[in-house]
Formats: sequence, C-alpha cells, structure tokens
Amino acid sequence: MAIFKQKILWIGVLVITLVLTVFGLAMMGSVLGTKPHNVPVALVVLDEPVDLPTGDKLAVGEMIKQQLTSNTQLPISWKLVSSEAEAREGMNSRDYYGALVLPKDLSAGVASLTSPTPAPATVQIISNEGMNTQAATVVKQGLGQVMKMVSLELSKSTLGQLSQRSDQIPAATAAALLAPLQVTEETVHPVGANNASGNAPGLMTQIMWMGSLVTAMMLFLASNNAKKTTGRKWGVQLLQPIVGIALVGGASGFLVWMANAWYGMEMTAAVDTWLFLWLGGSMFYLLQSMLLNWIGLPAMAILILLMFFSMPILNMPVEFLSGTTHDLLYSWTPLRFVTGGLREIMYFGGMDAVGTNAAVLWSIAGGCLILLLAAGVKKRKEASQYSSAA
Repeated sequence: MAIFKQKILWIGVLVITLVLTVFGLAMMGSVLGTKPHNVPVALVVLDEPVDLPTGDKLAVGEMIKQQLTSNTQLPISWKLVSSEAEAREGMNSRDYYGALVLPKDLSAGVASLTSPTPAPATVQIISNEGMNTQAATVVKQGLGQVMKMVSLELSKSTLGQLSQRSDQIPAATAAALLAPLQVTEETVHPVGANNASGNAPGLMTQIMWMGSLVTAMMLFLASNNAKKTTGRKWGVQLLQPIVGIALVGGASGFLVWMANAWYGMEMTAAVDTWLFLWLGGSMFYLLQSMLLNWIGLPAMAILILLMFFSMPILNMPVEFLSGTTHDLLYSWTPLRFVTGGLREIMYFGGMDAVGTNAAVLWSIAGGCLILLLAAGVKKRKEASQYSSAA
C-alpha cells in the first residue's frame, strides 16, 4: 500500500515510540519497584522488669525491643530514645515517621494476667502523618501487626503457665488473655481535611511550576519583542525579573485562595503558605527565564522533562526511593525543595518550622537572577560586536 511508503509515517512511528519511552521513563521509571527501607521510627522503652513468684524476672519491654531490632523483615530503622518527650521532639523536627512507646508498667501488666485482678498494660503507637502520610501509614500498620503477634505470644505463654496451676481459668483472666496488650494509636501533625491525603504540597508545587513556566515564556517573548521595537535592551532585561516575580506573587496568592475557598483545603497557616509558595514560584520563574534567555525556546523541552521526571517523586518518602533515583534525580531537583518547605509550613507550624529548604530556594533564586541579567549583558555585547563588524 502507498501509505506505508510514506516517510512521514515511519517518522511518526519513531517519534511516538520516543515520546512514550521518554515520558514512560519520567512517570514510571523513578517509582516502579520502590519499597520502604530504613524508615526511621523512635522506640521508647520505659518498662521496668518485675519479680515473679518463681524468683525469675519478667522484662517484657526488653523482650519486645530485642524482637523488633533483630527483625530484618521490617522496613524500619529503630532509633532508641530515652523518653516519650524526646520521641515527640524528634517527630516535631521531622526525624521520625512515628514512635512506639512501651510503658513503665508493661511487665507488671503482663505479670498481673496470672493474678485474680489482671490489668493489661497499654502500648502506644504514634504516627507522624505530616511528615509523609504514606510512610506514616506503613509505620502504623506495621507496628500494629507486630504488636498483635507479640500479644498472641504473651497469651500463649501466660495460658501455659496458668494451665500448669489449674484446669480452670477465671473469667476475668480469660478476658484479659484475649488482649494482654492494649494498643492505642495517635496521629501527630495531621494533614487536615481535603489535603489530598497529605499530597497537597506536591500538587501545589506542580501547579506553581506550570504557572511560572507560562509566565516565563510569556515575558520572554514579550521582552524580545520590546527589545526590537524600543531598542532599550538593558531596561527591558531589568523589568523581566521584576514583572515576573510580581505576577508569580499574585498567582501564588490566587492558588492558595483557590485551594482553600473552592476545594475546602484546610490550612492553618494560609499566609505563610502563600509567602513560601511565592518564594518557590519566584525561584521557578527565575530558573526558567534564565534558561530561556541563554538557550532560547529549546529550553522548554528541558523544563517540561524536568517537571515530568520530578512529579512522581515529590510526595514519595525518600526512604522509599531507590538509590539511583535518589542520587540522579531527588538529590538536586528544585521542585522537591518547594514541596518540602510547603510540607513544613502546612503541617508543622507555619514559617517557624521551615528548615534548610528556604535557604536553598533563596540561593538558587539569587544565582538564577544573576545569570538572567548576565544573559542580557551577553546579548548586548554580541549585538555591539555585530554592529561594529557591519
């Protein structure tokens, strides 16, 4: 058939294959096969061993500690801390995705199961939802399953001791044996309502990147036209960052208002969120404008690919990423610094909670601003040299 002899058909097939390969790698290559590993969780062992009537000591807390720290099947990196307050401080500082607290009366509670008045102890599981909902869920579910297994072992052990004493077990003891350990769950730094299950920072970052990209492209084209018509190249080059940052400020404010007013996104620090999003959007704009002014329209391909490669990992816990993805993409992509800062502001107490992410954004923005202005100087020199040669 004649259609199969047309070069444009085979060129189209090649282009489609290339596009699918590149965007498939961008959207799936960095996250497929990811699994949690070395997720930091605080372990607080407050348990005090008790003496048994047989003369032996019962140390349930130490037993659970040994079982947990020696279990290589758990994707958890246990961090031993001395108190619950220290564990909570670590979660506030975003060091731990959760904590397991073994109380002071844990052994005493287990020992009481063989007495006429059993009083099971309470183990506390704390999940740090604001740090990352996905990782916090893994921690909560994993620790819940572990505590069920420990509780079952304690039930079997206690039942064996009781059966050696008597064939009859009191009703209160039998009821206590069903749950020798009471488990309570607590969530700290909750993400709030309509926050896309904690993914709102990543979503807002992506929207801001696209908004900044449109702004950068629009002002790049407008600046080039203005330079041709007015001849005031240096003045136009100076206006490009000023006007762009102002527009990004308005766009970021509208985005925060839209998320809250239209979609009901719960925000405890809306103003701080807007200010940081303005900073992140300004950094995006300056980076994009700098590349456009130095490279021209081909920079759009780089910027679009950067967005698509970064999108899948923005809301992914770093402990879930492969070493390759972490080193080759996550470690340097500018989008993750905006997402991280927004997460700190939205879920950890406003602008006071911002860590190094803000400093990184200021540094990138400053460097890109200098390079953007330098692009204007370079073009001006090239134009002068061309005029002199003519």
